[in-house]
Amino acid sequence: MRDQLKEILGLKNVLRTGWVRAGIQGPESVAAHSWGMSMLALKLAPSNLDLQRILAMCIVHDVPEVRVGDLTPHDDTSSKAEDEINAMQELAPEWVALLVEYEQGQTLEAKFVKQLDKLDMALQAEIYQEKHGISLEEFINSARQKIDDDEIQNLLP
Repeated sequence: MRDQLKEILGLKNVLRTGWVRAGIQGPESVAAHSWGMSMLALKLAPSNLDLQRILAMCIVHDVPEVRVGDLTPHDDTSSKAEDEINAMQELAPEWVALLVEYEQGQTLEAKFVKQLDKLDMALQAEIYQEKHGISLEEFINSARQKIDDDEIQNLLP
């Protein structure tokens, strides 16, 4: 158990691949991204949704990346879903159902969390643009294409 916990905490050291690829110096970690999504969830979750499930999904949806890596559309993702479920089964089997719910995106909570994932990316892109003076419109445009909730869409840069 102790080794699993230490490995999961290693997510704090897994850098977000998209920001590395974009040339950002000192980019956020995957764990920082999960924290960002959690903060957005606390601020934006509609009262009719289960906030506890939303927060749990925000926190654990990227845990398998400690083993699989932070894959982007530029990478080979052909076995990503299977690899992530296998990693989660070994690291934290009690969270597999949350990961599957998130990945399938069928419940209102999972749909909301998927949109938070993109909102966090877009807002982080805006932060990096302001800090580094570079264009990261590719990330913001990607978020615009995937967010269909009007209230969340209005928060995009």
